Amino acid sequence: MTKFTADHKLEAVTRYLKGKESFRSIGNFFGTSEAVVRNWVAQYKQNGINGLLKKSYTTYSGQFKLNVLNYMNENGTSPNETSTIFNITSPSLIRKWRIQFESQGLDALESKKKGRPSMKKDRKKTQPIEGSIEELQAELDRLRMENAYFKKVECLSSKQGKITKQDKVKVVCELRHEFSIKALLVLACIPRSTYYYWVKKLDCPDPDAGLKEMVKAIYEEHECRYGYRRIRDELTNRGLKVNHKKVVRIMRELGLKSLVKIKKYRSYKGEVGKVAPNILNRNFKAEKPNEKWVTDITEFKLFGEKLYFSPMLDLYNGEIITYTIGSRPTYSLVSTMIEQSFERLIEKDTLLIHSDQGWHYQMKKYRSALIQRGITQSMSRKGNCYDNAVIESFFGTLKSELLYLKEFESIDHFKIELEKYINYYNHKRIKAKLKGMSPVQYRVHALKAA
Repeated sequence: MTKFTADHKLEAVTRYLKGKESFRSIGNFFGTSEAVVRNWVAQYKQNGINGLLKKSYTTYSGQFKLNVLNYMNENGTSPNETSTIFNITSPSLIRKWRIQFESQGLDALESKKKGRPSMKKDRKKTQPIEGSIEELQAELDRLRMENAYFKKVECLSSKQGKITKQDKVKVVCELRHEFSIKALLVLACIPRSTYYYWVKKLDCPDPDAGLKEMVKAIYEEHECRYGYRRIRDELTNRGLKVNHKKVVRIMRELGLKSLVKIKKYRSYKGEVGKVAPNILNRNFKAEKPNEKWVTDITEFKLFGEKLYFSPMLDLYNGEIITYTIGSRPTYSLVSTMIEQSFERLIEKDTLLIHSDQGWHYQMKKYRSALIQRGITQSMSRKGNCYDNAVIESFFGTLKSELLYLKEFESIDHFKIELEKYINYYNHKRIKAKLKGMSPVQYRVHALKAA
């Protein structure tokens, strides 16, 4: 390695300050790197000619090294800038000190004597005499440390159910100004390297902080109805691809959970009319809108009263076409709903409507209304709810996400919230099988593509 005198360094600095040459060109001329020339210039600007003079071997104390590292951390300066400010011969020394401190702690910064170890016997630290004031004071300090440590650990474990290494590190960090870190680490059964690893990691910002806020916002926006699958799909819709396992972990950390309950009303009263064959035969896939519809009736119990809900659902996209609700399960509940549904049809539609064997759908009036429109009627087999599984699934979702989730002030308030939910279900609530779109979005997208 080439040795440079103070004259060489001063000549290089002078040439740079004239403003005609760069660090690189001057470094090439003197046979060194541009970083070295940059350091000479910085030393000259900070300390004058003294910064360029060759220094004899210097021993830096542990406290001086710690002051340098603290200054660099507090002011955000680089090792090069810090070496200039403290007039240290090489920035690499500071980098070395930083690595030693992070891996081994303050003891590593203390300078060690060079040469052979002394032949004299080391004087061991004398233990305090049994029963002396020093021994009693040491015992008191130890008991105070144990009491403070276990008190904080017990507080954390009562909240979380268990104590992790990260939690132990947090407790040691809180108590390190009051007690010896070495004694605290022995008490916590944590290796020194583990302690400094977690100290460094805990100082870093949470990389998932933004994602957690987004997951929580989506969960609250949909009133606690979304599970991890729909939240993952909604994140994808917003341009953020996240693995479903990560969404599960974040929801678990935030304590977010979707609620699911199922309740069902049965309208079967035996054969009171004509029963249609099961033409649908569990083929719930439709190639276009208004090709296959399904319907049924379910019951709500609110404020000591019963409400009966009759919707019509399109199997193409799961959209609720229309619905009626009343205090009694009369035929008008179904007839009004079917007439409202017909407004969606156009002449070229070839429609099949499937239902269970409820008495409403066996009546002559109902069958005649379908025949007049050229609609094919289909019914589930007796006592087989799986033949009409899609509408049954919708009822379960409706009750889980509305009836059991919200509180209502009256029957009228429930009807208002029901209308809001149907609008939300059709226009905003996304489905995985619809490629992350809502029913209406999927239908509009398909029509545009066609």
